[in-house]
Amino acid sequence: MIKILIAEDQEIISQSLEIILGNKPDLKVIGVASDGEKAVTLAKRLIPDIILMDIRMPGIDGVKCIKIIKKVLPQIKIIVLTTFDDNDYVFNALKNGASGYLLKGLSSIELVAAIRTVFNGGALINPSVAVKVVEFFHETEAEDFKIHVDELEFNNLSKNELRIMQLIGRGMSNREIASEVNFSEGTVRNYISTILSKLQLRDRTQIAIFAIQSRLELKKIEN
Repeated sequence: MIKILIAEDQEIISQSLEIILGNKPDLKVIGVASDGEKAVTLAKRLIPDIILMDIRMPGIDGVKCIKIIKKVLPQIKIIVLTTFDDNDYVFNALKNGASGYLLKGLSSIELVAAIRTVFNGGALINPSVAVKVVEFFHETEAEDFKIHVDELEFNNLSKNELRIMQLIGRGMSNREIASEVNFSEGTVRNYISTILSKLQLRDRTQIAIFAIQSRLELKKIEN
């Protein structure tokens, strides 16, 4: 069962989401927050698996919520669900740990699939913003958006670790990576935990950003 918290200030939207998600046997909405402060409070109290986070909310906005929640509960996966695709919102949400960035208007089938993908270790970005995200993280020189790692630790990563980082940078889920490299999903999860520990990164989103910035997702890694 995937436990979901909805953070949305428009009641009609949050109610619609509750109805859509409540009809799925593997999904359960465990709470609804109408502002940023309540979203943080409920996240800490209920410990959902997934948060659907609007980006503009009263009080604390979605980007700040993501930063606060991921700092204390990094295991919670957050999907931004919004009408805004402004660059600053997108890049800051991903930088602070969002696993997905979706625009409202997608179908219920697409939303449910996105929740399941992120729950299973994937990342999902709306197609209309995906290209600009990759271009931005390739090209940006802004220190605020750069992911830094210890160069020695990175150079000492095994080929399997580098390969898994590369596939994360290409947006693959744990299941897809497992199929690609012929490992079990459990083995892939263990590799990811090791990579995070070695490079002192917070989550797989930071792995993806680093892989893109370093062009790792484009490089050929010999077996």
